[in-house]
Amino acid sequence: MKQRQIIEGIVQRVDFPNKGIVESAEGICVVKNALPGQRVQCAINKVRKGKAEGRLLQVLEPSSLECGSPCPHFGSCGGCTYLSLPYEEQLRIKEAQVKKLLDSVLAGQASNWKFEGIKASPVCFGYRNKMEFSFGDEVKDGPLALGMHKRGSFYDIVSVTDCQIIDEDYRRILRCVKAYFAGLQEQGTAVSFYHRLRHVGYLRHLLVRKAAKTGEILIALVTTSQMPDGVGRRETITAVEGRLTVTDAKMARKQTAAAEEERQLAEAELLNGFRKQLLSLELAGKIVGILHVQNDAVADVVQSDETTILYGQDYFYEELLGLRFKVSVFSFFQTNSLGAEVLYETAREYIADLIGEKAAQTVFDLYSGTGTIAQLMAPVAKKVIGVEIVEEAVEAARNNAALNGLHNCEVIAGDVLKVIDGIEEKPDLIILDPPRDGIHPKALDKIIRYGVEHILYISCKPTSLARDLEVFLARGYKVEKAVAVDQFPWTANVETVVALSRIK
Repeated sequence: MKQRQIIEGIVQRVDFPNKGIVESAEGICVVKNALPGQRVQCAINKVRKGKAEGRLLQVLEPSSLECGSPCPHFGSCGGCTYLSLPYEEQLRIKEAQVKKLLDSVLAGQASNWKFEGIKASPVCFGYRNKMEFSFGDEVKDGPLALGMHKRGSFYDIVSVTDCQIIDEDYRRILRCVKAYFAGLQEQGTAVSFYHRLRHVGYLRHLLVRKAAKTGEILIALVTTSQMPDGVGRRETITAVEGRLTVTDAKMARKQTAAAEEERQLAEAELLNGFRKQLLSLELAGKIVGILHVQNDAVADVVQSDETTILYGQDYFYEELLGLRFKVSVFSFFQTNSLGAEVLYETAREYIADLIGEKAAQTVFDLYSGTGTIAQLMAPVAKKVIGVEIVEEAVEAARNNAALNGLHNCEVIAGDVLKVIDGIEEKPDLIILDPPRDGIHPKALDKIIRYGVEHILYISCKPTSLARDLEVFLARGYKVEKAVAVDQFPWTANVETVVALSRIK
């Protein structure tokens, strides 16, 4: 096979993450966004050491497994991968992916280990409790769009007004916000979306969070400070001083200040209209907060330079396994609340099997987020120490522990690699729930050197998990058992829970 060559073949299987293995007359090629059994046409992008990677051009024949998609955006939206398959088939694919990766690592383990398959999500539609929608256009210079990135595109946006992994409240909010800002554009108001190449424009993202148990809704509009004409105050003054005398520059600064005040008034009027439109909606849940988040970062990320409350509060409450959690707009929290209960109940069962009737004295919950696992462990431990790098999440974890009357939880802000050296207590049990890239090698070395008898590893990326397990096995640990948990129906993502014990 050669670069830019067009080939046809059958997708034999899909490896994690979303790697379709296509068998053709020319050889094997890896292609994203394909499903097992499909006959596809793809273009070869890269050939290296006899392995080819390609780009899917079209599906020539559907798979016999496909049963049609309930979402009109499937295929154009980049969010879901397996939506045209029965849910049971998607579970089989993910289970096989996780088992294959674990087998590749554990084949040399002397003792037996048990793979317990995959646990389904309690709900597979309308399960998301957080969505980040982007403003943009679906085609160049097209009308305003608000939704998800088009599959395979960094710039084009699909207005996912009928998305199936969110409930009707999300869809109503999405349609309302899109209609409001599109209407302003039609009336001639200078409010445009942020252009990712030119770095100009106002509207960036719409962030919506809704609790599955309490029904509370938090909405945040993310914009730049470039309202309405894309020119910031500091940029104007700098330019003016560069070409005028000092006397003229003073006058220009006064004019700039007046223009800035006029812009602020215009923005306040715009945001007030945004707030009124949302509060007029008839929703099953209840809006408890509407925020305006200002973000002037060049990168296409959702973050805050400054946050203003337009209505209510900047947090909402959710409940998991009898505990109550206060969640802010940027706090990490599992995006499938009902699925998270399955995940954390599984973690609790695994820990009980590891330590038996013996209560743990000190538990380390590393990469603890908002402290969910730490609080679930608190009743059966003398002390739980969490470590989390995101300070906002640490504050939320401390508040949540107090909210639930748990006084044996301590949460430390900082990088696990740097923080654990300063912790005086020694753990009896370590729980790991790292980000997608897994554990930093140096942090992993420090964790292993504690020599604890048992470790529980919760992973949201099986490939990172497999890499870290190789180190654990080489350093004297064995895997007792593992199970996959489907937290993200219809997508290519899956969680895995692994119980490890130190070889005596």
